[in-house]
Amino acid sequence: MLEGTFEPAQLDRDAAFYVAGHRGLVGSAIWRNLYSAGFTNLIGRSSAELDLKNRSDVFAFFAETKPRFVILAAAKVGGILANNTYPVDFLSDNLRIQVNVLDAAREHGVERLLFLGSSCIYPKFAEQPIQEESLLTGHLEPTNDAYAIAKIAGIMQIQAIRRQYGLPWISAMPTNLYGPGDNFSPEGSHVLPALIRRYDEAAKSGATSVTNWGSGSPRREFLHVDDMAAACLHLMENYDGPSQVNVGTGTDVTIKELATIVAEAVGYNGEIEWDTSKPDGTPRKLLDVSRLKQSGWTASIDLKDG
Repeated sequence: MLEGTFEPAQLDRDAAFYVAGHRGLVGSAIWRNLYSAGFTNLIGRSSAELDLKNRSDVFAFFAETKPRFVILAAAKVGGILANNTYPVDFLSDNLRIQVNVLDAAREHGVERLLFLGSSCIYPKFAEQPIQEESLLTGHLEPTNDAYAIAKIAGIMQIQAIRRQYGLPWISAMPTNLYGPGDNFSPEGSHVLPALIRRYDEAAKSGATSVTNWGSGSPRREFLHVDDMAAACLHLMENYDGPSQVNVGTGTDVTIKELATIVAEAVGYNGEIEWDTSKPDGTPRKLLDVSRLKQSGWTASIDLKDG
């Protein structure tokens, strides 16, 4: 197949569809969405059943199950602390997962594949809102550069597969995600679940003040995972192109505003303090979602509702 000759269309609801990472925050939402959209042959394996870092096991799995469609949502993920503490793990594990799955998918004739990355692939000081074209135009945020490089490698592999083999595979880059199945652990959580945990515990214990990392001034965009899952299916059925597609809401809030929303949601009424000795990370990260909107999709779950 020559690149550019493929026309996206509705996917066969009876075809074998593998969701890599189907138990994670994103993967479980994708699984729910595909199931509700009528897909009858969904395939998932837990990390205990299939270690995606093991190349021979991954190839054997693809030979056995022969999926026509794949969404690659499996990844080693974590918040600023985890990324900063274990950069080798985030680089090595994610590269191996991606290369194994993408190579096996190509070897076994997967027709349509969507690779999921993260908005941290963009330069730390990219012009806001961040367009897809900003990729590789500047330095990354140092606290998660290892993870970002792994995800950039995944985008490059998708583009290389399109060029060399003409397969209509695509990439999507979600903004900060939240929702059912999130990671609320003190060490590994992202900002929103970390705040939910902190304020929920403070409300239950009757704490008079809560201290958050940084200044509270950075701006972040948040997308509910059910919206993300809907966008993934939409892109697989409506988009084809070498560029990654940003997936977000197109609006952002400060971390201070987010903390207030979370405090209200869990019923916390005490003081909110900020530890400015802790890192803020990227000052602002808002995605330009024009390409996604042009394909006919916009987010529907409001942050407060979510």
